[in-house]
Amino acid sequence: MFNLLLVVVGGGIGAGIRHLTNMGALRLFGPNYPWGTIAINIVGSFAMGLFIATLMRRGGSNELRLFVATGILGGFTTFSAFSLDFATLWERGATLPAFGYALASVIGAIIALFLGLWLARSLP
Repeated sequence: MFNLLLVVVGGGIGAGIRHLTNMGALRLFGPNYPWGTIAINIVGSFAMGLFIATLMRRGGSNELRLFVATGILGGFTTFSAFSLDFATLWERGATLPAFGYALASVIGAIIALFLGLWLARSLP
C-alpha cells in the first residue's frame, strides 16, 4: 500500500508540473501546435534516463524509483496526450505537421533518454 501511495503522490506532482508546462507553452506559442506536449515528452525522457542511470549507479531504493520514475516522471510525460494531439492535427487536415510532430516526439524522446543515460554515467 505504501508503494501505491508513493506512485499516486508522485504522479500528482508530475501531472501538476505537466499542466503548468502546457499552460506556459500555450501562452507563449498559442494553440495551433502542441509545443507543450512535445517539450514535456523530450524533457521527461531526458530526466528519466538521467534519473534511472543515477539510481542504478548509486544504488537507490525501489521506493525512490517508484516515487520519481513511476510517479513524478510517469505523471509528467504525456504520450496519451501525444496521441490525442496527433489525432487532432490529423483531423484538421494537417497531415504533414502531424507526422512531423510524431517523428519529433518519438525520436527526440529516445535521443533525450540516451543523452540522459550518457550524462549520468559520465558524471563522477
